Amino acid sequence: MNDIRRTILWVIFGFSMVLLWDKWQVFNGHKATFFPSPVEQAALAKPAAGTSSVPAPVAATPAAGVAQVPVDPAAPAATKEQVLVTTDLLKLTFDTEGGSLVRSELLGQVDMADKSKNFVLLDDSKDRYYQAQTGLIAGVGSVAGAALPSHKTVMTLVPGERTLAEGAKDLTVRFESPVVGGIKLVKTYSLARGSYVINVKHEVQNVGTTAVSPQLYLQLVRDGNKPPGESSFYSTFTGPAVYTDAMKYQKVEFKKIEENKVDIEKTSTTGYVAMVQHYFASAWLLGDGIQRDLFMRKVDTNLYAVGMITPMNDIAPGASKSVDARMFVGPQLEKLLESLTPGLELVKDYGWVKILAEPLYWLLDKIHSVLMNWGWSIVALVLLLKIAFYWLNAKAYSSMAKMKAINPRITEMRERLKDKPAEMQQAMMKIYREEKINPMGGCFPIMIQIPVFMALYWVLLSSVEMRNAPWALWIHDLSSPDPFFILPVLMAMTTMLQTSLNPAPPDPLQAKMMWFMPLAFSVMFFFFPAGLVMYWITNNALSIAQQWIINTRMGVPPKFHLPSFK
Repeated sequence: MNDIRRTILWVIFGFSMVLLWDKWQVFNGHKATFFPSPVEQAALAKPAAGTSSVPAPVAATPAAGVAQVPVDPAAPAATKEQVLVTTDLLKLTFDTEGGSLVRSELLGQVDMADKSKNFVLLDDSKDRYYQAQTGLIAGVGSVAGAALPSHKTVMTLVPGERTLAEGAKDLTVRFESPVVGGIKLVKTYSLARGSYVINVKHEVQNVGTTAVSPQLYLQLVRDGNKPPGESSFYSTFTGPAVYTDAMKYQKVEFKKIEENKVDIEKTSTTGYVAMVQHYFASAWLLGDGIQRDLFMRKVDTNLYAVGMITPMNDIAPGASKSVDARMFVGPQLEKLLESLTPGLELVKDYGWVKILAEPLYWLLDKIHSVLMNWGWSIVALVLLLKIAFYWLNAKAYSSMAKMKAINPRITEMRERLKDKPAEMQQAMMKIYREEKINPMGGCFPIMIQIPVFMALYWVLLSSVEMRNAPWALWIHDLSSPDPFFILPVLMAMTTMLQTSLNPAPPDPLQAKMMWFMPLAFSVMFFFFPAGLVMYWITNNALSIAQQWIINTRMGVPPKFHLPSFK
């Protein structure tokens, strides 16, 4: 009877883990893996022709409403063009319409679909829309809807270097707006060698005859489509996020914006706004102490914005004021993100296992600094974890070995008393007492370790260092599935071997169920990144070795057998 209960508990536990996993995915802004809810996918990836790309808020508080950006019809026309700017890490495309950053090519990261090309994060192609935009809106007390230079204002590109010269440390790109509403806006982008951070200075010159109080907005706008190349077998978050000292890291899925269910901190003097996807992020950063209002909103069909607005207060006629901001566009390198501003490393999202994932990543990074190979570093980290949990595993495997040793007695007793369930239960408990066996003794030590290995799973899935990182032989990219499926086959074999070492339930149906779950789990790994499969194979192999030794010592020789599915 206890065997039946144990099997039922395992089935319930396994199914509960699947449900909890899906709920955890949804809770953390991901799509459900196993039981997705029907969510409509919009067909458009960019604004329809003739529409304004992003309407800016009309007041300091984003909740006050939105309106189309007004453009002064008297402003002199300028030529709309794009300019390519290149450093050692970035190839950026700016548009003179608003002086906006409309495309970013990361020279140190390859495109996973076509490895002859560089990865593109920000983009303005026929299939994708993802831009960084800034501009001015009227401040409190100004005439509502007053025209000011915005991201729709065509600006003039100041001549200068467009490629970071050999030996040079930085270069600048400067845009000047025409006078709109008595204001001239000058944007200066400063790019540095070896940096994914762009310093952006916004200088507002009042060339009119009355004082003005404009507000500066900084926003990231992108479509709600899944990033190209994302796997359908595991889910990672894509969408906007904000960080403040008060509420910390808050991410919102596009569906919540669509449903007008955004609940974020609205005002702060600290923090950042960001657009996040697997391995990469973009973010606007303002210095601490600068007042800002935060917003997220739907801009157009399948188009969403996250941003912040900061007041510039009164600027007298003939005077000017400036606001310095920084923009990050690049991979989620944890050390780099930590160095830029508090909380930016959280865009590399570990979910609820963060408290365990961060020290695991730290240890993995330290191991890599010695071995200089991420594949072997994964193997070494799993080995260290198995050593740390050696005694817990030993206790679990000893319990399993005892259960396996008495299985013949349990089977004989069950057959003999199959028509007397009460006597069967008493006899089974007697055997367990005589042999000093706890039927659940093999479960608890292993369950304690589940959060640790779950955290390691997210470390390997989230770390951009695995992207395009080779291991050995045919594995040239730990973030992509094994092209020949050799690792998944080894994973399935080790999983089956490990299952065979566990005590089999006397009931044939229960025995079959014990095999079904591991095999189904193994099939999923055929589409998982090679680094994750390597980690699981290593864990399986070390577990098998330890269990094999313990079984042998306890007089239960390991035997590899397949179940009968007749």
